Amino acid sequence: MRKIFVLLCVAAISRSQTPEARIEQIIQSYVTGHQFMGSVLIAKGDQILFDKGYGYANLEWQIPNGPDAKFRLGSATKQFTAACILLLEERGKLKTDDLVKKYLPDAPASWDKITIYHLLTHTSGIPDFTSFPDYGEIEKKPASPEEIVKRFRDKPLDFEPGAKFSYSNSGYVLLGYLIDIVSGEKYPQFVKDNIFTPLGMTDSGYDVSATVLSHRAAGYTPTPGGEIVNTGYIDMTIPYSAGALYSTTHDLWKWERALYGGKLLKGQSLTKMTTPYKDSYACGLVISTATGHKQISHGGGIEGFNTELAYYPDGQLAIVVLGNLNGGAPGEIAGKAATVEFGGSITLTSERKEITLTPAQLTALVGTYSLAPGVDLAVTLEGNQVWTQLTGQGKLQIFAESPMLFFLKVVDAQLEFAKDASGKVAQVTLHQNGRDMVAKRK
Repeated sequence: MRKIFVLLCVAAISRSQTPEARIEQIIQSYVTGHQFMGSVLIAKGDQILFDKGYGYANLEWQIPNGPDAKFRLGSATKQFTAACILLLEERGKLKTDDLVKKYLPDAPASWDKITIYHLLTHTSGIPDFTSFPDYGEIEKKPASPEEIVKRFRDKPLDFEPGAKFSYSNSGYVLLGYLIDIVSGEKYPQFVKDNIFTPLGMTDSGYDVSATVLSHRAAGYTPTPGGEIVNTGYIDMTIPYSAGALYSTTHDLWKWERALYGGKLLKGQSLTKMTTPYKDSYACGLVISTATGHKQISHGGGIEGFNTELAYYPDGQLAIVVLGNLNGGAPGEIAGKAATVEFGGSITLTSERKEITLTPAQLTALVGTYSLAPGVDLAVTLEGNQVWTQLTGQGKLQIFAESPMLFFLKVVDAQLEFAKDASGKVAQVTLHQNGRDMVAKRK
């Protein structure tokens, strides 16, 4: 459910390789670096191009991952919740521009202007309960949707509804609670009856820790020292409609084909679901451009698992990466796989060549660069070593590939500096998942 910000890069591929052979090399670089375990599926239209498992579904029993392994989806759940709301709208049970208080009349006065659409697009202003100081304790204890809503309903709003985007798991738990109220069915049953069963997604469901679930992948987390350990416990009633579903790569491919093929929602509903409102976020989906193509995607992160689902209307390319080792590898693998499938090139960290620059060349880069409101990228020099640090994260050393292009070794990333007309370094571009994020020097 938590967001993870990861650095990564784009760049060169041998023309003698098939795209899938290069993708296999890319994935293996994460596997051998102990950064990825999981399953990967890539398809175009009705044709599967790539379908493999990596590492172990259970390390203690050395059971390999495969296409039938079931992974917790984390926030990739949100697109299913959004689709459920839109199905209810199609059936005349609600409208996305309805006020939440229409269905929760005893809601606090601060919610008077909050609509269902605000919840879908993370623009309600309701604070994210996963960021509360006591969340580490409450996530271990079962709770009903009503009890979870009570934890944030009386908190002050972070901003006026509709004013801006701010990711909130609270909003998506509230959507699940509204589905319960409006449909008369509990969210887990509604998703099963209206999405999983009709689409033949027999290996998907709402996760319950106590259930004996065939082919369930166990979740793992790396320690700061690099050791892989069993992940901490979270009671799956807590993420609810914000992050409690599980699935397989093949079932999620069925989902992508059905959703974007118009087999689940009517055209008007699908357009609403995939039209961004603020900050590229639509309804349970992020709409962006990657590798020069429109990308519809959403990732997920929950104890022991990270996931990435990406769909590119150009070529009907679907990429599903499910991981049972916490970290940013699934998102990076998905982004690089898309680049390769669209004919682009990738250079792995192990393939990069470090060069030596003069002290003057290095000093010219030192400064603070504004990446986003409240997020700066600081570049510092210690001796002849250059370091970069994002707001709220630790320092990472960067290495020169050319006088203006640097890469990281601990994560696959590039920073590209640029000068202004006067010859002074004025900005740096961060390459992430095929996207270019420009940070101006302060």
